[in-house]
Amino acid sequence: MLTGKQKRYLRAMGNEMVPILQVGKGGITETVVTQTNQTIEARELIKGRVLQNCLEEPKSVATELADQTGSELVQVIGRNFLLYRPSKDKPVIELPR
Repeated sequence: MLTGKQKRYLRAMGNEMVPILQVGKGGITETVVTQTNQTIEARELIKGRVLQNCLEEPKSVATELADQTGSELVQVIGRNFLLYRPSKDKPVIELPR
């Protein structure tokens, strides 16, 4: 579980990021979960976007994706969301205490 200070730090980092994960009308599929796992292992912090043609709400999509990948949902703004999970092999992001 992330503290408020840690979430603030990650939100600041994610502010400049471009969404690299997109969830479309198919919703959360196995492919999306696999892609998210691979990307989050490499980058630790990823920004995603729920497209207009997705039938589900962005908050519920982000929450479900976080649950399925074992990551933390940092924030949801509009259709964009941030997910964080420390890398098992080589952690890069140093969180404040």
